[in-house]
Amino acid sequence: MARYTLAQSPEVVLTVAGKDSPKAREKAMAELMELMDSGKLDTDLADGFSPDQFIEVRELSMSEDREDPITQAVQVLNNLATLKIKVQELRSDAMQVRSQIDILFSDELVSEEQINSIKEGFKTLKSFAQLNMKFLDARSQAENARQVLDEALKSPNSEVKPPVESVISTEVETVEVTNVAAEPVEAVTNTDGEETVTTIEDAIIEVPVSKSTKKK
Repeated sequence: MARYTLAQSPEVVLTVAGKDSPKAREKAMAELMELMDSGKLDTDLADGFSPDQFIEVRELSMSEDREDPITQAVQVLNNLATLKIKVQELRSDAMQVRSQIDILFSDELVSEEQINSIKEGFKTLKSFAQLNMKFLDARSQAENARQVLDEALKSPNSEVKPPVESVISTEVETVEVTNVAAEPVEAVTNTDGEETVTTIEDAIIEVPVSKSTKKK
């Protein structure tokens, strides 16, 4: 069974046999007209209301309710892609009609042929405007779907790992020096024959390196 409602009256639900299809929507349209003619339904419909404007009412099954977020995200983006194609197809013709509307507000004379051309273009303009509104709404909703997919497609290697600190061990060679005075001194003999010890600061002491000798 296909079920439809109206944006103007969401409390009204029309049920017809079969699945959602153009034929089912035509049946719902006929049922809607009968309700309005009999006075059972007090709903104001805009001029040019068509079966395509019915909103399908779907009851989520248990399996659909458990659908993972990735599948839902893909479906939302797929719907956005479909709407984008339709909007692109009608944009050029709709903008051309839009440019002709300004003629109606000018003081220049307009032929009957021009007026009829504008009237015929209103259908295209209306279809484009409705699709464009749906597209803008779908694009806004698709932002969350894109974030869900980006999160799911993120590579584990994309996580930044902290750099490993390299430890360099430095070996210090120790040279053992023995029998070296703590401070170099210089002995000086004065006129009285006594030795005076003078400390020499910052002296440089060269320690001879012993060479190994071999017995001949």
